[in-house]
Amino acid sequence: MSKGSFLRPLKALAYLGRPAVTLPMEPRPAAPNYRGFHVNDWEACIGCGTCAQICDNEAIDMVDIPELKADPLAGIKPRRPAIDYGRCCWCALCVDICPTGSISLSREYVHVGPDLNTYYILPDEKGIHGLNYPKGWSKSPDADLLDLKRQTMGEMEPQERLQSFAEMVAGFTPEAALMEASRCIQCGMCHDACPSHMHAPEYIRALWSGDAEEAVRQIYRTNPFSEVCGRVCTRRCEDACSLGNRGEPIAIRWLKRFAMDSLNHEQVRRIAAEGRELAPSGRKVAIVGAGPAGLTCAYDLARQGHAVTVFEALPHAGGMMRYGIPEYRLPYDRLDDDVDVIASLGVEIRYKTRVGHDISMERLRDQFDAVMIAIGLHKGRSTRVPGTNNENVIAAIDLLRDVTLGVAVDVPKKAVVIGGGNVAMDAARTLARLQTRAYGAVQVELVALEPADAMLADADEVREAKEEGVVIVNSRGPRCCIINGERLTGLETVRCLSIFDNQGRFHPLYDHEDAQVHEGDVVVEAIGQMSDFSLLGDKLTEKLDWNGPRPRIDQDGRTSEPWLWAAGDMVEGPDVIHAVAAGHRAAASIHNEIMVREKTP
Repeated sequence: MSKGSFLRPLKALAYLGRPAVTLPMEPRPAAPNYRGFHVNDWEACIGCGTCAQICDNEAIDMVDIPELKADPLAGIKPRRPAIDYGRCCWCALCVDICPTGSISLSREYVHVGPDLNTYYILPDEKGIHGLNYPKGWSKSPDADLLDLKRQTMGEMEPQERLQSFAEMVAGFTPEAALMEASRCIQCGMCHDACPSHMHAPEYIRALWSGDAEEAVRQIYRTNPFSEVCGRVCTRRCEDACSLGNRGEPIAIRWLKRFAMDSLNHEQVRRIAAEGRELAPSGRKVAIVGAGPAGLTCAYDLARQGHAVTVFEALPHAGGMMRYGIPEYRLPYDRLDDDVDVIASLGVEIRYKTRVGHDISMERLRDQFDAVMIAIGLHKGRSTRVPGTNNENVIAAIDLLRDVTLGVAVDVPKKAVVIGGGNVAMDAARTLARLQTRAYGAVQVELVALEPADAMLADADEVREAKEEGVVIVNSRGPRCCIINGERLTGLETVRCLSIFDNQGRFHPLYDHEDAQVHEGDVVVEAIGQMSDFSLLGDKLTEKLDWNGPRPRIDQDGRTSEPWLWAAGDMVEGPDVIHAVAAGHRAAASIHNEIMVREKTP
């Protein structure tokens, strides 16, 4: 003990007469970036749970709120975060990672109240004491853990694209794929929105870890058409991606493509065969149509040991994927790889075999334990305006099929396409390539009922069509095809004022005083497609229950006839990933039925 230490406490007596310097115990402003209690904007919150995932102290739980509604397609879950303030350390990582910016820390500094419970569901406006406090720590450019901009990908220039049907998109480089995968926050919104519930977070995480083989393994858990969906999927997953609330969603489709491109075909075949049930079940299933729904069903059933035979009327498998999507979007060798993987599991595909002509549905019923039809939408619909019976008025699907099959097409110098969806864009862009090859110039005009800001086609399709010289005329509907003698010379349209009536039904309203002529040697109709059900025969057609123009099915794809299932575009409309999901459901239903039947005495 140092000398004089006993006297030192007496120095405090010198302060007895001085004025107090302690601030009074009353509310006062906290520092601008003070990290007090949390506030959550419920209108902005999507319930993704990213805040709970990042919390190292496990202080945040996601609590289901019954009155909130889920919307998987929009990426919204009916839950909100709750915080255990006995665990919270006010690090604010939950604020910095929140994809919507809904969470912030208030400047509320009073940590003691009448309610001693420290577990709170984050309020939408007020702090835990029901008082309004200004924001303290909130989302800012300097405190944002998210990369909101997706990586760019190489693409052919328009003039180069027009020279051939070569694939126009280059795909991610390894560096770009790694950076894009690093953006993912693993919230799982994409999984919920995908019709096939693909394990996108898992394969993206595998890519981020540098394990492309594991990524492909995760992809094949739910999708045997991974080469296809890596290029032409409608990307419901990206619509639900939480990053899309403030920036650009993860390029989930292109990451799938990168994973598939990273492995050779033999590696993919080996992965697809993992876990296959090799013991034959002794059961046989017939599938009519080698499109995505039919072949997905075949894939699942073959893995379960059943003998599957697919009957395909055309020379190659793929259905609408091959005969409705141009090769510049989907190279057919990639589609062939997907088909080969499925066939490698023992699926037999009988090409150029037309059911209803070469073999009847009744024979399939008698020779197989179950039958599924997945025949796609191979017939085009017509506007039926005057003049559409002319030989130079053709359906878009017929044009696309002929080009795929290598049938000689009489290329028009001028063409008019009716329609505003992706099929119309495919037809217009196919004609643009054919015209460039034949004449060195593009003269394609596309007329659509929809205004420019409400086109049915993907925005990328519209942009690329315009880049390739296709002229898009919006808000116009066909009045008649102009026929001079027997020769088609163009299409007359009138202005479309509205498309739907007050009840939301399709009922276009036109201004017939506003007419316009579009010159063309060919008019292509791309206003919808339908199935050719003549293969069923009159007796079976009469016996089946119908939902308008489509067979009525239950939630598993079973028709009113107990031996017959139906799936894919013919019952759900055109979309590859929906067809894949329908194939999975039908396969599960067929498997359960034929195995139960086997056990029944």
